[in-house]
Amino acid sequence: MIERALVGGRRSFARRAVGAQSALWRLDGVMLVAVAALCVIGTLLVWSSTRTWAPGSTGLVKKHMLNLIIGALLCSGAAMIDHRAMRAYSPLVFLVSMAGLVMVITPLGATINGSHSWILLGGGFAVQPSEFAKLGLLLIIAMLLAQPAEGSDRPRNLDVVLALVAALLTMGLVMLQPDLGTALVLAVITASALIIGGVRKRWIALLVLAAAAGVFAVFHFQMLEPYQVARFTAFVDPGVDPRGVGYNSTQSLIAIGSGQLFGKGLLGGGQTTGRFVPEQHTDFIFTVAGEEFGFLGSVTIVLLLGVVLLRGLKIARQCDDRFGMLAAGTIVCWFAFQTFVNVGMTIGIMPITGLPLPFVSYGGTATFANLIAVGILQSIRIREQSFS
Repeated sequence: MIERALVGGRRSFARRAVGAQSALWRLDGVMLVAVAALCVIGTLLVWSSTRTWAPGSTGLVKKHMLNLIIGALLCSGAAMIDHRAMRAYSPLVFLVSMAGLVMVITPLGATINGSHSWILLGGGFAVQPSEFAKLGLLLIIAMLLAQPAEGSDRPRNLDVVLALVAALLTMGLVMLQPDLGTALVLAVITASALIIGGVRKRWIALLVLAAAAGVFAVFHFQMLEPYQVARFTAFVDPGVDPRGVGYNSTQSLIAIGSGQLFGKGLLGGGQTTGRFVPEQHTDFIFTVAGEEFGFLGSVTIVLLLGVVLLRGLKIARQCDDRFGMLAAGTIVCWFAFQTFVNVGMTIGIMPITGLPLPFVSYGGTATFANLIAVGILQSIRIREQSFS
């Protein structure tokens, strides 16, 4: 009798798991397939770009695969959490992310590639709190702007002020590292959330004026680090010093251009094998794709990223909950901006910044943050489909 009941219980659970009303069937499969394809392509590119110098020839690619497995688990966990519960815990997530940023500027922080953005964990592992700060800021702003003012569909002025204060605190701590690229992403997250949230036009105008004043102050008072100034110089004139400040831009264009239409094949890129492009497994991984997979392979990566963005927009558009709509729309803007900047800097239309290509570049914390964001999108999709 007991055995029969257990068997029946397992069958009932299996029916619920794969049934028409299960959460599994409400997932956005198209987005997940596109993300999985990008992760596979990224793993191949990381292998190709590190196989000649990484410890044990496959050391970094194994570590990258471990990061992807952990990221997939985090993505699954985020998808299982009701996004309305995320709204309730948004202040806690924001405070934890802020604590991580504060820890970076203490003796616990470490400098890697000129940016004091890391906390070393030992065993070759490190965490970059500024990546999790993207999620923390995104959630707290979405929570603040989700409740419109009484008798209006626009956020309250007090909530807008609190959102801006949260953004300024986060960006201020990131700029102390300094990490200009991540600070720009945080600015885009803030601006996109405010626009999606429907704040009054005077707030947008005020932010535009503040941004213009900030840019003027940064350059007028020479607040940028020397290497950041060099990056802007190389962007304006890549040929000014091809062996110095313009080296990265020049080698990046050579690598991508040499791939032509079909590329030289995986593991066949001379620029990649010779490590002519610095950080080719992280920030400049698109150059590896351009050389070894050619124009068609590079376009495939961009199209897959486009699929992720379009599916995210569909989730935001169909969501009746303001918090879910704000969170989903802001995540899409975050991914879109980071993709544009990363691809743009490799082909010379954007200045060089330390922003990885989502789902493709090697990285631990960035991979975790990106996949958690995908999990949040899936959580919104699951509940939205369940209500409909």
